Order: sequence, then C-alpha cells, then structure tokens
Amino acid sequence: MQRTPVDIRSEGNGHHYTSSPQPEIAEGMLAGALKAFITNNLGTAQAVLERDDTLDSFRDQVNRRLVDVMTHNPSKVSSALELMLIGRHLERVGDHATNIAEDVFFVVVGEDVRHQVVDFTE
Repeated sequence: MQRTPVDIRSEGNGHHYTSSPQPEIAEGMLAGALKAFITNNLGTAQAVLERDDTLDSFRDQVNRRLVDVMTHNPSKVSSALELMLIGRHLERVGDHATNIAEDVFFVVVGEDVRHQVVDFTE
C-alpha cells in the first residue's frame, strides 16, 4: 500500500493545522533523561519530569484541533488521524524519558518517585 504525505489544510474554511512544539519537547526530554542517567544529575532528571505535563497538554490541544478539522472536513480524516498517531508516539517518547528520569532518582537516592510530585533541586 502506498502512503501519501499528510496534508490537512482545508482551503476556504479557515481550518489549518499549525505545527506544535511536541517534537522538540520530546527530543529535549529524551536528551535530558539520557544526560541525567549518564551524569546521575537529579536536577536534570527533575527538569525532564516537569516537562511531561507540558507535552501531554500539547498533545491534547493538537488532538482537539484535529477533531475540529475532521468534523468540518471529512476528506481530511485520514490525514488528521495520522497526525494524532504521531502526537501519541511523541507523547510516548516523553513517557519513556520520564521513566528514565524516575529511574535516575531511584539509582541516586533510592527514592521511588513514580506518580509523585517531587522536587529534589533544593
């Protein structure tokens, strides 16, 4: 099956997909998690944990916009769903980075910080 590029522009009705900072946030989280792991730096690990909610929020915002696009332009459903999947995968990259950062806390201070709000930067 041949895949075609994703294009959800909806000429004439004002619905346009605008890029989101999701890729940059996910990439930064992964880089930070790996740096925290290599250096055992709790501050860097904490910064990764703090960005997880931001990434989740951007995914939700983008999904709402894409649902709006699909509602107003059914011919763009396939493309919008592809973008939703990309957003979901980027959010999962952030979740994996968060898991690494949480593991750094466990290795360095023996503290399980999963599902907690923790600030070890003091």
